[in-house]
Amino acid sequence: MNNKFKIIRLYIIVITFCNSLENKLIAQSNPTIQVRFQPPNGYKRTIEAQNSFEAYLRDLPLKPRNSYVTYYNGAKKPNYSVYEAVVDLPIGNKDLHQCADAVMRLRADYFYNSKQYDKIHFNFTNGFRVDYTKWAQGFRIKVKGNTTSWVKKAEPSFSYETYWQYLEQVFQFAGTASLSKELKPTRVSEIKIGDVFIKGGFPGHAVIVVDVAVNEKGKKVFLLAQSYMPAQEIQILKNPNSPTLNPWYSEDFGNKLITPEWNFTTNQLKCF
Repeated sequence: MNNKFKIIRLYIIVITFCNSLENKLIAQSNPTIQVRFQPPNGYKRTIEAQNSFEAYLRDLPLKPRNSYVTYYNGAKKPNYSVYEAVVDLPIGNKDLHQCADAVMRLRADYFYNSKQYDKIHFNFTNGFRVDYTKWAQGFRIKVKGNTTSWVKKAEPSFSYETYWQYLEQVFQFAGTASLSKELKPTRVSEIKIGDVFIKGGFPGHAVIVVDVAVNEKGKKVFLLAQSYMPAQEIQILKNPNSPTLNPWYSEDFGNKLITPEWNFTTNQLKCF
């Protein structure tokens, strides 16, 4: 091998090494949920279908370690042992992206990104169903007293800007009370990614399961994410009950699931 080919080979090795190192550094500084949070000893992540909602949640991007949750107005939310990480998704500049809104947004984002537009729909608190495809066709919501209706006002558009306007309209007129009625009850022993602990009401709260792992005995642990009031970025919750499992939660939590800012009962677990 002459010197020319040796130099080219060495150059390729150096470039490959640098690219690999750069990718590792990026993953360490700004990884996904499944990269940063490894399951506890004895547990393995559940197998999820590629391109599924479950896989999408598990692969949510995170901000660098020690990042603060940011409110809609740019102010920072102190940690106070509430969250372990911050999901790297924009939330807009209005006080709308709160607890149930974050759950609906994640569900809608998955369908929007996979172009399953017809599956994006939510109900207002008054029961009025709001389909994204109707909104994208240029129809807008008219609310007059207790009457809600569609009115044609804009040109058709499936742009992200139009999509976000749709979400903010949903955030404004839907919440835990409406979402809890749309979801179906499920058992904690059958908990899966995408399930929601939810207390519907005024006030109410909702947190979503974003990862699940299981051991040889079939026992599960899970990660939880939430937004809260005022509107704020989605955060991966700490587990205040078990420093050894933190941030994972065990399915064997008894009759009450204690999270940093809300407590839920076993019958408040629901699924889409």
